Amino acid sequence: MPALERWVYFFGPGRADGSAAMRDILGGKGAGLAEMANLGLPVPPGFTISAKLCIAYLEHGTFPDELREEVDRHLKQLEQATKKRFGDARNPLLVSVRSGAAVSMPGMMETILNLGLNDQTVQGLVSGSKNPRFAFDSYRRFVQMYGDVVFDLGKDPFEEVLAEAKARRRVQRDIDLPVDDLQALVREFKSIIQAKSGLPFPEEPSAQLWGAIEAVFKSWRTRRAADYRRVHGIPDDLGTAVNVVAMVYGNMGDDCGTGVAFTRDCRTGEAVLNGDFLTNAQGEDVVSGARTPEPIARMKRGKFAKVYRELERIAAKLERHFKDVQDIEFTFEHGRLYMLQTRRAQRTGLAAVRIAVEMVAERRITEDEAVQRVPPQDLDQVFHPMVDPRAAVTLVAKGLPASPGAAIGEAVFDADEAETLAKRGRPVILVRPETSPEDFHGIVAAKAVLTARGGMTSHAAIVARGMGKTCVVGATEIEVDLRTGGGRFRANGRVVKKGQVITVDGTTGRVLLGAVKLVEPKLGAHYAKLMAWADARRRLRVRANADTPADAARARELGAEGIGLCRTEHMFFQGDRITAMREMIVAPDAGGRRRALAKLLPMQRADFEGMFEAMAGYPVTIRLLDPPLHEFLPHTRDELATLARAMKRPATELQRLVASLTEANPMLGHRGCRLGITYPEITEMQARAIFEAACRVVGRGKKVTVEVMIPLVAIVEELRHQTEIVRRVAREVFQAEGRAVPYMVGTMIELPRAALCADEIARQAEFFSFGTNDLTQTTFGLSRDDAGRFLPYYVEHGILKDDPFQVLDQEGVGKLVELAVRLGRGSRHDLKTGICGEHGGEPASVKFCHRAGLNYVSCSPFRVPIARLAAAQAALEEQGVINRTKATV
Repeated sequence: MPALERWVYFFGPGRADGSAAMRDILGGKGAGLAEMANLGLPVPPGFTISAKLCIAYLEHGTFPDELREEVDRHLKQLEQATKKRFGDARNPLLVSVRSGAAVSMPGMMETILNLGLNDQTVQGLVSGSKNPRFAFDSYRRFVQMYGDVVFDLGKDPFEEVLAEAKARRRVQRDIDLPVDDLQALVREFKSIIQAKSGLPFPEEPSAQLWGAIEAVFKSWRTRRAADYRRVHGIPDDLGTAVNVVAMVYGNMGDDCGTGVAFTRDCRTGEAVLNGDFLTNAQGEDVVSGARTPEPIARMKRGKFAKVYRELERIAAKLERHFKDVQDIEFTFEHGRLYMLQTRRAQRTGLAAVRIAVEMVAERRITEDEAVQRVPPQDLDQVFHPMVDPRAAVTLVAKGLPASPGAAIGEAVFDADEAETLAKRGRPVILVRPETSPEDFHGIVAAKAVLTARGGMTSHAAIVARGMGKTCVVGATEIEVDLRTGGGRFRANGRVVKKGQVITVDGTTGRVLLGAVKLVEPKLGAHYAKLMAWADARRRLRVRANADTPADAARARELGAEGIGLCRTEHMFFQGDRITAMREMIVAPDAGGRRRALAKLLPMQRADFEGMFEAMAGYPVTIRLLDPPLHEFLPHTRDELATLARAMKRPATELQRLVASLTEANPMLGHRGCRLGITYPEITEMQARAIFEAACRVVGRGKKVTVEVMIPLVAIVEELRHQTEIVRRVAREVFQAEGRAVPYMVGTMIELPRAALCADEIARQAEFFSFGTNDLTQTTFGLSRDDAGRFLPYYVEHGILKDDPFQVLDQEGVGKLVELAVRLGRGSRHDLKTGICGEHGGEPASVKFCHRAGLNYVSCSPFRVPIARLAAAQAALEEQGVINRTKATV
């Protein structure tokens, strides 16, 4: 067990042992409470047990000897601050025990409220509050939470009993049950704990506290917490702190309440205080979605107006102090406001962009800070589809628009089933009465989330917004039935069963029957301004992978500065082209192949003309034919018959030819430059189509920049052979057309040998483009098509940090990239280098490419904005390192 100077840090009104700078020790919640205390804000007193203790406890199963003494000392300090005593039957101190990691994980770990209650202390709460219903409601809540969290019995056994009690009394809310019923529930909940665990509920407050502390630490390793960290890239070794805070009560009567507020609208970015509140409730009622709250705007008038004005003042102060949007939890007790939490608010990509830009206009942050503040992957959400305003729709129900965008999928009512179906490629909408942290894996899998209960600050809303996932909550017209036929819901006379397709519109809150037409959103001025700032700061250029003129035009609209990969093979699958391609493959000699290729030449030429026109002078990198020939071959009897008729040859003969071309391992077989070497007429046809297209476009007064890329080179002689063909054809075309077009010939580095021999290859190549999809396959010895069977297991169990086909393996594949760049530029100092695998649009991989000295990255068109922003952040991070280094010299 590691030794620290201290494990426990106190905070209270006007003073704290810690600050916001101590997130690694205090966790986000503890650091926020400490900072608010230092700012003189109304914070209930408490103490935080260091997050540094969490992992050590989980590994060793014990606490340091001095910890109990330290906790007891801080409990006494807490007693002095509250003028109450822990375990006292007349004036009891009750506490909440809550988690809090350095990186916010909303709802993923545990909370216990009202700890310290037992059959004696509850009487002290009754006499002190003169409100028996409040006291026994708090006691009921505590035993229920303790059984769920500490005894790990889950919520269901208690919720079923509670639901039966409310049904008997015909009441909707827990707090409407009479005192006798609440007392009976406490007894019944204790009996459930004894029956299911074999252990009695602990009556001693000290035993309750240590059970809760251990449970909060253990919650770091629950499935939902681990899933959340994996999805959001949070390290597993951070651990959680434990916050022990004096209770303040929002459930003491109708002049009490609790809520969650955001200093700006985290869906849209609008600068307006918003959130939810409930009267006569505790905080878990708001975030769980068990009750549908009211918008805090309703507090402005009436008996809560004074509380609202103070909340508004504090919210503004916190945003100014932290220079970012804050997510605030608060409770008011008989009109007195308490702040229970402040943290950086989760927001949609659309909101993140607007907030960053407007905070620059307000002079709260700089342009550099704005560029660094928006997570690049969140830009993907800016392009979320929306319901076509002209589409005819059938409205099923309407709820609160918790997270924008629109999604179509099958209605599914169970998180596990949502995950299973999504893995099979079926789009699903997760429908629940309300979500809980246990549903997180289902939320990840679903295209959208729909709940019948809950508000804009419920668990479903916050988690979905943080992930940029479409979400509608509080659709009160919906009655969810989880028991009939795998699940269904009723709304306004309609029944939607499991498997039925619905559309969820998170922008308006509508639930629509069937698959409604979706359209792409229009980008606004905030997005344009942020991207202009990013483009002014990045060194790395960003291109797009595009195979058609339409893709190329879309890429330009999204800011692409060229085509980094045009895959010519995709052009061969259209219409009559596939037949001509197959004729070429099964032709018995070069003459037959040339005749078939002659049919393809004008088609390829027209494609390339369209690409050059769309890119308007920006570079276009065209990869010559790369995939193994088997991908083009007919596989069904009908396809063989069609080819036989076209070639006027017996189908049986063609079947034998097809069988003879089958390869055991085609991805490592007769493909790439190997095809061009054994069938040079393929390279000749493609080169001729490229250069004829370029000359024609130039002849129309347009600029063209051509880069011809030879794929799958392992040996410099392969590249030399193909380069000679390309240059010979270029000379022939230029002479025939009476004009020349500047061009470059380079290669893809997608084999380890090519990276290791990059100095030799660079003597022939004018540019390198790293095909990191295949380079990852060949470096790991993995088949991308088959690795999906076990890679998720590797990631889930920590064998791999990330799927290497999604996030570039910097320790292995990355070293090959760095080596190839260094060796290549040693032979050719002006060697242009780029990356054209899908890693080119993944933020961490883009930042690696910046550090490795590449000239550009290339990715799919819709990831171009992500790459542009990530490249700008990489440049700013590098500048920050340089500035810090200068400051220390």
